[in-house]
Amino acid sequence: MIHRKLSIVAAIGLIAVAVLGASPAHAEPETTAEPPVVELVLDVSGSMKAADIDGETRMAVAKRAFNEVVDALPETTQLGIRVLGATYGGENKKQGCRDTQQIVKVGQVNRVAAKNAIATLKPTGFTPIGLALREAAKDLNGAGAARRIVLITDGEDTCTPPDPCDVARELAAQGTDLVVDTLGLAPDEKTRKQLVCISQATGGTYAAAQSEEELTDRIKQLVDRAALPPPVTPAVVEGAKDCATAPLLAAGVYTDRELIGEHRFYRVSVNDGDELRASVSIALDRPLNRDYGVLIKAATVDGRELVRGVDAGSGRADVISAGLRWSGDEEPALAEISDICLIVSNSFASATAAGAPGMPVELSIGLVAASQAPDAPGLGRGLLLLFVLVIAGLVAGVLAGWLTRWWVAKWKEN
Repeated sequence: MIHRKLSIVAAIGLIAVAVLGASPAHAEPETTAEPPVVELVLDVSGSMKAADIDGETRMAVAKRAFNEVVDALPETTQLGIRVLGATYGGENKKQGCRDTQQIVKVGQVNRVAAKNAIATLKPTGFTPIGLALREAAKDLNGAGAARRIVLITDGEDTCTPPDPCDVARELAAQGTDLVVDTLGLAPDEKTRKQLVCISQATGGTYAAAQSEEELTDRIKQLVDRAALPPPVTPAVVEGAKDCATAPLLAAGVYTDRELIGEHRFYRVSVNDGDELRASVSIALDRPLNRDYGVLIKAATVDGRELVRGVDAGSGRADVISAGLRWSGDEEPALAEISDICLIVSNSFASATAAGAPGMPVELSIGLVAASQAPDAPGLGRGLLLLFVLVIAGLVAGVLAGWLTRWWVAKWKEN
């Protein structure tokens, strides 16, 4: 993910992971466009009976919004529909928290069948969001291209564990190119935080709706995003614990995972006359303590630091980035260096247990012809600078003395 600062669409990428001594890993775009694959996940729990959206129940409004989605999907779209809390209305929580079914299998969109399946739904039971997300991911497994889950719910998960945020991170860490967009119907603050967490973990988006018009508009936006192919697909790579065993990367965009407080190492071959430009973005997919940062450094294989990048503001609160540039021409003594080690580290801390999976990392590497800035006019340095300053001071002093004597003489005459 993070590309950026975070791209919110995902597709199948060409993955090449290199080992020491192998050819550089390349991040190559997929040349064959495939139709989008979408699974709509609808909360049909008992709370959907509430009649607080334009005087109608949340369920009635959601059904019409789903019909809008189905009508707006391109003919080539692969569509599936899953529900949660739709069949068990009893008090046995263990049984109610297993209540999720796929009512339309993933396949080329059949609008009549989809609308008929939605029309029969009635608000019933619990809200097992985490389980529904896991099952939806299985529904989409092997389905191909840009896969998205669109989750519509009016409340937080009532069946934890599994925690839906942890499930979303697990799905993102599997490298399955799966994005979850979340949409809250009249959500309270706890629901909003949970849905934001789910969407951020997978590079998706969150939106809220308080009226049917808002809901319909948000749904259409998500449908439009699902139909768009990603501009760049990062290649999956795994950084090492040291430079000696780090993967060798070519120019491109890569994705990895980094634990809190971890250092990840990568290598890049920089030819004489080339300039290395590298940037890293980390998606903040979980709550963190304040005063955190990310650092990217370039160093020689034996550990000598060449340059380091500093945090760069992106205008987004869920992504933090840093970048650097380096050329061997800047230091002639290092011009013969071929392999440069890139080190990505962070100063994150969390008040809660924050282990695996690590946080999403997006690493961008560029190699261009070195472009040296023209030498600025200067006075030199060392003895030359001292000599110039002395002469300048002497001339200034003499001129100041002459001007003062002339002014005094003139003043006395007048």
